Amino acid sequence: MTLSITVTQPPCVPYDIEANAATHAATIRHAGTRLVVFPELSLTGYALDAPAITLTDPRLTPIIEACAATNTLALVGAPVQERIAMLAVNATGATLAYSKIYLGGTEPEHFTPGTKPSILNLDGWRLGLAICKDTGVPQHSADTAALGIDLYVAAVCELPEDVPVIDQRARRIATTHHVPVAIASFAGPAGAPYNPAAGHSGFWTPEGTIIAQAGPDPGDMVTWSAPPS
Repeated sequence: MTLSITVTQPPCVPYDIEANAATHAATIRHAGTRLVVFPELSLTGYALDAPAITLTDPRLTPIIEACAATNTLALVGAPVQERIAMLAVNATGATLAYSKIYLGGTEPEHFTPGTKPSILNLDGWRLGLAICKDTGVPQHSADTAALGIDLYVAAVCELPEDVPVIDQRARRIATTHHVPVAIASFAGPAGAPYNPAAGHSGFWTPEGTIIAQAGPDPGDMVTWSAPPS
């Protein structure tokens, strides 16, 4: 079956989880797709000293309610258990779907790296998960693809001058492993040094062709119905 997907770049108030959760919920309701992907650390912004949240944090409630209302699975970025994490949020709550393996910059001063690649099953689709620098490490995509994936899904936060890097990495992953790629990229002020961040979230075919791509502005999103593989 096809899978309807939205990659998003919502506006963010660094550190303000309540405000950002409300924006996430509104984004999910507006998208109305089965899968909605948010950027790296989307709930806190790129604020490496932001306190970690728990999977039962009541501030996630608006996102859970939005997922219940729209039958959506949302992939949300947050600091969890000393990891840069990707949460899978649906009508029943939040689970830890993936932890970033390849940390960059000063991230090792604040976080512990994840230990293994991860996939998520959704409606028969096997989603390979990645966060930012993971996409630049060929070993990561190789290890993830080796698990058997139908779609490579990444959440990133990049500088505006690195928009070509987002595209280059997506094309390499897509053409090397013969899978479509979906990337949600932070836009607008996301926290130093990403003020602004790059935006340009999008989708790439297994041949490396851009299917749809957002611009640089916060609030932009793009949707794609991925055909059965």
